[in-house]
Amino acid sequence: EQGHQKTRKNVGPHDRFFFNASFTSNQRRIRITNITMKETAEERTKTHEAVSKDRLYLIDAAVVRIMKARKTIDHRGLMGEVMTQLKFPASSTDVKKRVESLIEREYMERVEGDRSRYNYLA
Repeated sequence: EQGHQKTRKNVGPHDRFFFNASFTSNQRRIRITNITMKETAEERTKTHEAVSKDRLYLIDAAVVRIMKARKTIDHRGLMGEVMTQLKFPASSTDVKKRVESLIEREYMERVEGDRSRYNYLA
């Protein structure tokens, strides 16, 4: 234990690192621990917002793909297929909102007389 210092997990903004050219080791591998910067609450919020926005587009794409293939489908069938296609856990509320958005943008419509069925338009 000659010259060993206690390793800290935190790296401050004023910490400095130097390359030790005279370092030698008789071990084949040496382990260098990875030090990651702490993510601020603001950065975390921005990341979550970006992910949520991207996921909305993925839900839209899945709904349009299914509607394009099926032409007409009932609500439960659509929800089931969308949940199967998505690679992330989506709430049924999010999917319903995206379906409403697609209806507003005239990609699809509700079937007259049967409000739980949809027709593909585009």
